[in-house]
Amino acid sequence: MVILTPNEYQEQAMRTNDGGCRRRLQGRIDNMFIRPGEQRIEEADLVNGAMGLCGESGEVADLLKKHMFHGEDLDKEDLAKELGDVCWYIAMICTAAGLKFEDILRGNIEKLKRRYPDGFSEEASKNRKE
Repeated sequence: MVILTPNEYQEQAMRTNDGGCRRRLQGRIDNMFIRPGEQRIEEADLVNGAMGLCGESGEVADLLKKHMFHGEDLDKEDLAKELGDVCWYIAMICTAAGLKFEDILRGNIEKLKRRYPDGFSEEASKNRKE
């Protein structure tokens, strides 16, 4: 087994990075496209939305971590604000992709009904068909 220092790891790992991320992203932004029968997909908003969603979800997780493991009171006002920010970014992604937030929510409920017609249970979770 070869043991690498962190710097050696970084060097070896970056051998697989072709350095084209900026070019590919810029190309996607510069050449926003329209799929047949669909609205324009706003690439920059998709990326911003996904990154924002991750960041805001992390803030929700941090509030809950501090409550559960650090003994802090759960600040429901802050939690509500962060959940609102999560929703904002979901709405941004939906808009950029030409989707309707309501359709996403309805589709999720339908999926849950199919998976758990009698409500959630550990047994149903282990044996679900989808």
